Formats: sequence, structure tokens, C-alpha cells
Amino acid sequence: MSKRIGVLTSGGDCPGLNAVLRGVVHAASRQGWEILGFLDGYEGLLSPVQYRILDSSSTAGIMHLGGTILGTTNKGRFVAKVRHGENATLDPAIIEEAKETFEGLDLDSLICIGGDGSLTTALQLQQAGINTVGVPKTIDNDIEATAITFGFDSAVACVVDALDRLHTTAKSHKRVMVLEVMGRYAGWIALHGGLAGGADIILLPEFPFDLNIICKIIKEREAKGAFNTMVVCAEGACPIDGGFTTKQTNRTGETRLGGVGELVAEAIGDRTGKDTRAVVLGHLQRGGNPTALDRILGTRFGVEAIELIMQGRYGHMVSYQNYRVDAVRMEDAVSHLKQVQQDTQLVDTCKQVGISFGT
Repeated sequence: MSKRIGVLTSGGDCPGLNAVLRGVVHAASRQGWEILGFLDGYEGLLSPVQYRILDSSSTAGIMHLGGTILGTTNKGRFVAKVRHGENATLDPAIIEEAKETFEGLDLDSLICIGGDGSLTTALQLQQAGINTVGVPKTIDNDIEATAITFGFDSAVACVVDALDRLHTTAKSHKRVMVLEVMGRYAGWIALHGGLAGGADIILLPEFPFDLNIICKIIKEREAKGAFNTMVVCAEGACPIDGGFTTKQTNRTGETRLGGVGELVAEAIGDRTGKDTRAVVLGHLQRGGNPTALDRILGTRFGVEAIELIMQGRYGHMVSYQNYRVDAVRMEDAVSHLKQVQQDTQLVDTCKQVGISFGT
């Protein structure tokens, strides 16, 4: 039976989104189904409704491209997160308008590609009677119900490239370099990027750091002839005697983190006398072409989303576990964040090669 499927990309962009869209379209076309791509995330469901027909022609040659051909937003009327990651309940009138669009376009289901905030929105739409399927997207890799999300590997590759470049200039000038990376409440990017990029110190949101310990390590390295030190700092990392370092609060009420790298660099310079520099990668981690892993994972996720619709497994999110792509209930997927634990094997690996977490 022919079906009409909606698809949208919501929240922050990342490499791999277009690979998902391509996977959805190719898998759906084999069933003779029509795909409508809503523009600018969930906002495309509201007046003035905006969408485009996606087919093999419109998705040809997009897998290697970063960003999303549909556009996205983490603002607007569907924002589902406030302050420090707290979930918000959507206005019933907004949900009702989205439902009217869904029914008016005679859609069978809606594929929602996004992170925890966007999937929280998808869950509320599902509870309102809209058949939804979720596809996890976050460079932070902080969704508990999946071992990995697309976009994460590309973000880590960006961190590693930056560290490779910073190593050479740090060594030339005998400097301490502090690289601030994304990771609000989970430090997976800093952990993986720091290990792969040869960092000496990694600061994570999960492990409050002690500046005295950090400075002691730098001095000890200096005494042993290691005159440059590389510090990777997640934007959500906190000192033991303080909270988040914030820039400002955006119009939706969610606090924007940032500035901890500069704080750490200034403290190191003051306490050790070392020439210290801070570098913020910011949105460089979201841009650019996806790695091979993210292209493959995105394609597999898109194909699985169509498979879930074929099986009538609405209210589920695509999940990757034990080298297999399957699915979990969406309400389980957004219940809590996946964070780095002290007993994580990768943390122990870092410690075994001499990396400190400032604790």
C-alpha cells in the first residue's frame, strides 16, 4: 500500500543529516512511498506550512555534504528545552496545528531527526496521535539508548585535527594550549578527541576539576622536560568550587555555556607563569563533510526508520547497539543523558597513558 511519509531535521545541525535523508528516500522509494521533507525543522509543520518533495533526484549527491538540505532550527515555537537542558511541555495549540497539517497532507507517519530536545517534541506529538519515528542526532553522543549517534565521529575528527595543529605551535613556543570543545553536560567529544589527539589533561562536565592539581601537573611536566602541555576542556566542565561558565541566556530561556577554556587558561598562566593560550572550536565541530563512519551510520539509520514504519513500530527511536541497528521506545530514549562514568574503560585507558582529568 502506498504511503506518504514526512521527515524533518530539527535542532543543531551536524554532518550526516543528509546521509539519513538519502537513506530514508531510497528505502521508501523501493516501497513506492512518497516522502515530504518539512523545512526548518518542526516549524515547517506550522502556518505557513513549508515542505518539498524528496526523491532520488533531489537527494542525489548529498551524502557527502554537511548540514541539511531541509534546513533546521533550535529556536521557534517548538523549542522543548529551557535553562540547563530542562524539558518543556509544548503549547497544546501548537501540537494541534501540527496535527492538522499532518492529517491535511494525508501523512502516514513523521520521521523526526534530532537530539534529546527534538525527540522530546516527537514524543509529545506521538502522544497526541501523530505516528512518529525518531532518529537520534547529536554530536555530543549523549543519548543513553544508542551506543553512538551520527555526527559524533565527525566532531571528534575536528577536535583531533585542531590538536594536531596546536601541538606544533605549542611545542615551538613552550606554551600551554587550552582547547575548548563542545559538550554541555556530557564529555564524550573531549574524552575521545583528547585521547586521539594526544592531550595531557582532559576536563569533563562529569568530573569537577581542581585548578591546583592542573597547575601541579603542568609544573611536574616542566621539571621533566615537557615544556608544552595540551589541555582539552569541554564547554560544560566545572571547577570543584564553582558551577557552569556561561556566556548568556538566549531568547528561548536556555543558558548558553562557554568561556571555561579562557577561565582555565588565565588561571594556569597566573599560577604557573607559563605562556598560555585558549582556543574555542565552537561551531567548527558542527560543520564540514561527514566522516565515512557518519555517512554509513546515517544511511543505516535512515533505512531503519523506514523499516520501523513498515513494521508499524511508531513511538520508537532508531538505536545502534552491539554493531546492530534496531530500535527502542522513544520515552526510554529521552529519559536521561548518557554521561561519562568514572569506571568507563576509556577513562581508565586515558589514565594508563598518563592523561589527567584534573581531579
